[in-house]
Amino acid sequence: MPRQARLDAPGTMHHVMVRGIEKRNIVDDGKDRQAFVGRLGEVAGSTGTAMYAWSLMSNHAHILLRSGPQGLPTFMRRLLTGYAMDYNRRHRRHGHLFQNRYKSIVCKEDPYVRELVRYIHLNPLRAGLVKDLKELDRYRWCGHAVLTGRVKCEWQDRSFVLGWFGHKERKAVAEYRQYMKQGVPLGRRPELVGGGLVRSLGGWSAVKSRRQRGERVISDERVLGDGEFVARVLEEAEERVRQQLPAEQRAHEAMKLVEAVCKDGDVSREELRSGSRRGPVARVRAFLAGRLVRKLGIPQAEAARLLGVTTPAIAKALKRVGSK
Repeated sequence: MPRQARLDAPGTMHHVMVRGIEKRNIVDDGKDRQAFVGRLGEVAGSTGTAMYAWSLMSNHAHILLRSGPQGLPTFMRRLLTGYAMDYNRRHRRHGHLFQNRYKSIVCKEDPYVRELVRYIHLNPLRAGLVKDLKELDRYRWCGHAVLTGRVKCEWQDRSFVLGWFGHKERKAVAEYRQYMKQGVPLGRRPELVGGGLVRSLGGWSAVKSRRQRGERVISDERVLGDGEFVARVLEEAEERVRQQLPAEQRAHEAMKLVEAVCKDGDVSREELRSGSRRGPVARVRAFLAGRLVRKLGIPQAEAARLLGVTTPAIAKALKRVGSK
């Protein structure tokens, strides 16, 4: 199955997970950890990427961030490539250090910011790197200690996260720590990193309940949020793709779409362009009008020429099909 494209635009919140190739370590000692965290902060600053939560484990890392003007791929490429080169040089090794495809999930801020910060910052405790929350308060390789004020980190946006727990710093820190304590018994929280539908609804029980009621929910493996949020993210991504398509490629894609839809609808290209109002022809034409204009970014006048009707007819067809 082909890989899905990244969903990203400047200002998008992501939960990013990177893993060592074949589950091998990405850090071996304190110098490696300092190098990774140092580069994380350096690249965040130079790309305008906002950092909210992070945890560095032996063979993987979690990061909650908001992409900067250059986008997530630029940030990740500079972070991972630069660190891998330094790591290989230090340890006199060659080849890939990370899996070649990091995982990124677009996140709806409310209600997931608090949940994700807690999930990410409890990683060292779940993995046994620290024995309890008190020890996590002083653990340097995780953003939790920054939020509690035990470790200074200029590039981590501490105020944004604490703002979700209170307006005054002391109270916010206390509320945050209590929230962390409540999360310890919850375990690994697969609904935060598992399948798209499970994430959107908050667990398998909610999925089953919706299915029993016959309700359909839009979901996507790359998005953490409800159906409305998922739909908006996907539509915005499609719009960005449309804007980037060269005119020649856009025209080629349009012709392929017209041929495929005509074949499925048992309508010939000639009949489509004849202006016929026969039921099946009109339905195919209306459907194509929506797909050509809204999905491929074809101008209405160009769509009218392809479909054998006037530009006002395309406008009317778009109103009839709505947002389909």
